[in-house]
Amino acid sequence: MTMSELEVMLQAVNEAGQAILKLQQSGFTIDHKANNDLVTEADLLANEIITNRVAKAFPADGWLSEETADNLERLNKQRVWILDPIDGTIEFAKGVPEYGISLALVENGEPILAAVFNPATAELFHAIKDQGAWLNGERIYCNQTTTDKPILLASRSEYKRGEWAQFEAAHKVKQVGSIAYKLALVASGKAHATWSLGPKNEWDIAAGVLLVAEAGGIVSDKNKQAFRFNQQNVLVNGVVASSALSFIPFSLL
Repeated sequence: MTMSELEVMLQAVNEAGQAILKLQQSGFTIDHKANNDLVTEADLLANEIITNRVAKAFPADGWLSEETADNLERLNKQRVWILDPIDGTIEFAKGVPEYGISLALVENGEPILAAVFNPATAELFHAIKDQGAWLNGERIYCNQTTTDKPILLASRSEYKRGEWAQFEAAHKVKQVGSIAYKLALVASGKAHATWSLGPKNEWDIAAGVLLVAEAGGIVSDKNKQAFRFNQQNVLVNGVVASSALSFIPFSLL
């Protein structure tokens, strides 16, 4: 990997982020997919901008995106870009600043480059395998400090279903939208841990997984297994991320 991949990645997510901010201000259409998931005009615009920029720069690489029809030829590629144009579409549509553009470059199943950009808060996170993680150009690390009530980040839908009630006595539980953004917040030390035990898609977490790992944290599926990306079945078995094992009550999950 050369710096050109990083430059293209950061330029692409920044361009897409500015475009969807403008669209949010001027108004956008909202629709539903066949599985009833929400999709907006902004999701499709961000997907188009990033796909075009990356594909032009690296035409030999594979591609996996939530908003692009899957081409299984990617399984034969060493390098694959994995994109969620807007992780947290519901939050974006409601004007809640808890979403992110998530883009990762995966090589032989492992993320080697990652970016999560929240244009609403102007937070641009990125990571390079074996080199570290950054927020707006400043090096970031997971929060290893001990506290009486570690900060946990919970999905709003999971919280409303009562799935986090058992943790509130010993932890400070905050509700945040996008899982990609939650992983980035853990990587930047703004929370101690987050998890989502239901199935996720590769594009939801690929970038965040590298961010947490490069910031010195621990990240795995809910069975403590490492992730291998660019699989034929893009569903993963949940995600658990933390600055340290002591902040994850595995016995209660």
